[in-house]
Amino acid sequence: MTVYQGKDEALIPAKIVYDKTLFTDSASVYADENRMFQGIPGIERTAGGRLYFTFYTGEKGEGPGNIVLLLRSDDEANTKAEIVTAVFPPTAMTRCYDPCLWTAPDGRLWLFWAQSYEWYDGRMGVWCAVCDTPDADELHFSAPRRIANGIMMNKPIVTRDGVWLLPCAIWQFQESKHNHLPGERFSNVYASYDAGETFALIGHADYAYRYIDEHMLYEKQNGDIAMLIRADAAHGIGKSCSSDGGRTWSAGEDTPLGGPCSRFCVRRLRSGRLILINHVNYTGRNNLTALLSEDDGESWIGGLLLDGRSDISYPDLVEDENGRIFIIYDRRRVHEKEILMAVITEEDILAGECVSTAARLGVVVNQAFGINT
Repeated sequence: MTVYQGKDEALIPAKIVYDKTLFTDSASVYADENRMFQGIPGIERTAGGRLYFTFYTGEKGEGPGNIVLLLRSDDEANTKAEIVTAVFPPTAMTRCYDPCLWTAPDGRLWLFWAQSYEWYDGRMGVWCAVCDTPDADELHFSAPRRIANGIMMNKPIVTRDGVWLLPCAIWQFQESKHNHLPGERFSNVYASYDAGETFALIGHADYAYRYIDEHMLYEKQNGDIAMLIRADAAHGIGKSCSSDGGRTWSAGEDTPLGGPCSRFCVRRLRSGRLILINHVNYTGRNNLTALLSEDDGESWIGGLLLDGRSDISYPDLVEDENGRIFIIYDRRRVHEKEILMAVITEEDILAGECVSTAARLGVVVNQAFGINT
């Protein structure tokens, strides 16, 4: 039996918790009334129309003891979403954080998260667990599996050739006394050529101003892969491209997109357009706005303000078969502790206002009430 100590405690699988009595027990770390911090959300939708939401919480902020929660809603959050699963760190000095939800082409629900010793151990690790039947009443996930070094908090993409590409990063701006991996401190790309059975690091982009990379991938009309990369506040968002499936990448370059050094979201829609959720005309983490592109991200049109308030951030999205776009984000992680959702269409984005009957803004998916002293 392997005995892990210190930094290698992050290599121990987390515990997946299903006990619903814990999620509502007022004495539990999981309960809404006790959680003192939460944010960094993700969203997915199943073939049956169920919505899943994830975010991380636990303790008073980012650090050892963080846990990942998974919630679901069968009525698109018209009533309170239900906590159904949690991912609990393996030891007191480790954390589970930066979760990501993704529905694979076969309909299985993948829950990814990062694991680290202390706040940042220089190696971290992307873990996953898979639910084969996400529309079932009772959920069951596979045993946690570590698939990569780094952090992956944005969804994989599947190329036209069926290859899965995963955006995993080890930050360059942060040093750690625990691990030093100079060959991997980039905006990395892992690939799976066998639908998630195995994963391998195949390449990376090197953008000088990347900062907590949180990069995202999309496939261009010509088959090239584009990568957008979170940058420092002076540069906003950087870009790199690959013409060989993610193995080699162009020199990182600035874009005009801007951003207050925060996560954004870019995805290909069913219509063929790209959607970008980013902070526009911002003075900080405010003015979260949806934009569209008809030319692979060379230019952007429309502009629907989703939320103009301060301290809102970290969007993720999923589109349903009818073209409705479900966007999740957080607000004031240690104060209001809100996880919010917007439902919009491309028509709304192009009009710059909510004109569709589907549109809903500012839907509270979850709010915690613990007092953060």
